Amino acid sequence: MPSFGTLDREAGNLSRQVAEALREAVRKGDLRPADALPSTRALAASLQVARGTVVEAYEQLIAEGFLESKAGAGTRVALALGEPPPAREPRVDSGQAAQAGLPERAEAFARIGREFKPLPPVPFAISVPTGMTAPGDVWRRLGNRLRARGPGSPTGYADPQGALALREAIADYVRKSRSVRCEADQVIVTSGTQQGLFLASQVLLGPRDQAWVENPAYRGVTAILESLPHRDAMVRVSVDAEGLDVEAGIRLAPKARAAFVTPSHQYPLGMPLSMARRAALLAWARAAHAWVVEDDYDSELRYEGYPFPALQGLAPDRVVYLGTFSKILFPSLRLGYVVVPPGLVDAFCGARVLMDRHPPTADQHVLAAFMTEGHLERHVRKVRNVYAEQRLSLIATLEALLPRELAWIEPGDQGMHLVLWLAARLDDHRIVRLAAHEGIAVRAASPMFAAGTARPGLILGFGGFSSAQMKAAAQRLAAVIAAAAK
Repeated sequence: MPSFGTLDREAGNLSRQVAEALREAVRKGDLRPADALPSTRALAASLQVARGTVVEAYEQLIAEGFLESKAGAGTRVALALGEPPPAREPRVDSGQAAQAGLPERAEAFARIGREFKPLPPVPFAISVPTGMTAPGDVWRRLGNRLRARGPGSPTGYADPQGALALREAIADYVRKSRSVRCEADQVIVTSGTQQGLFLASQVLLGPRDQAWVENPAYRGVTAILESLPHRDAMVRVSVDAEGLDVEAGIRLAPKARAAFVTPSHQYPLGMPLSMARRAALLAWARAAHAWVVEDDYDSELRYEGYPFPALQGLAPDRVVYLGTFSKILFPSLRLGYVVVPPGLVDAFCGARVLMDRHPPTADQHVLAAFMTEGHLERHVRKVRNVYAEQRLSLIATLEALLPRELAWIEPGDQGMHLVLWLAARLDDHRIVRLAAHEGIAVRAASPMFAAGTARPGLILGFGGFSSAQMKAAAQRLAAVIAAAAK
């Protein structure tokens, strides 16, 4: 209930004062049509008046049409009010924010917020689990079992590292599937890769430290480093057919404190980091006493041959390893993990405490059971088979619809997205906007490049959509690209 202020008990007629306070709340929009009101007994106790006083006020307002009451449904603000609530104040855009004296970093965060608005769940948004790619009844049954009276039931504050059962399951999983060398006490459960990247930037980088970042790179990591007070923190290092060019990184910033890389499946281009480059990167890290932050965001989804082993297994003392369940399960789960060298555990936990204390516990226990009972491995196999077929179908459709001089697909054999390069004369931001009008969700590739090196392209997700859905969307997208090219 909105504040009633103070009732004037000396003025008398308290029921009239209660009725007027409620009218004013409705006029101001503090109470809106269909809002439920407290019971007469509860409101009388709150205002320290007789219940009859509130009953009289409610009856008066019901007679006036401000309120309506139905048996068993309580008393609510009437749906049909002649006086609408006042309009909300308009949002302040970044230009107005600057004029209002907000810090420069607030403007940067506002730009990031607009850039990362979620795409609607239509082709070609990335990671939309439906049908065969959703966890299904097994997840629901485990949740029912564990959330009510099991280990996932409501409790007090928990360990900032995460539930031990899940950390043990993760450590076992990455040892077997990714050749990661770790124990459960090195695992920190996060809300996803994005939080892991942010924690790494906070823990590993000092006020004047620099970090290597691939060019192009995942926009989530470049946005983090752009938002740091130190403007020169990020050093963009080019990638080629072998992945990150380590020699170029040494030339640009030999004393960098960290390197943020995607060695198993470069984002967004898709190539793995070659063994020679892996050895060179780790040799530099050891010599420079630097850290390598390995983002292993979709290693389960390789369609030809075995997944590449994690870089962490070659140098567990210098590599911070990041993984997530967003891609293989569903993004709204908000669970990922960081595997850190033992000497960094306390630092990462301290940074985690300042951010959000600890991860929610219920879904951690559900996921731990999902993993230890073998459901995750079966789910991964199923999803990999579904996505492999969807990927081939989308590639064939796009290649049939789009001439090579207008658009072409970046080769790759892993992940749940394709990169569709566009002819140099095309503006990928404009095509994103035009595609949205046609009910197609895509992201532009150019923001992933350093200034002056951008190439126009589109990021197309193929997870969670049927072949028929993607074929229809691809036809509309090809028409948009063709129209933009004229």
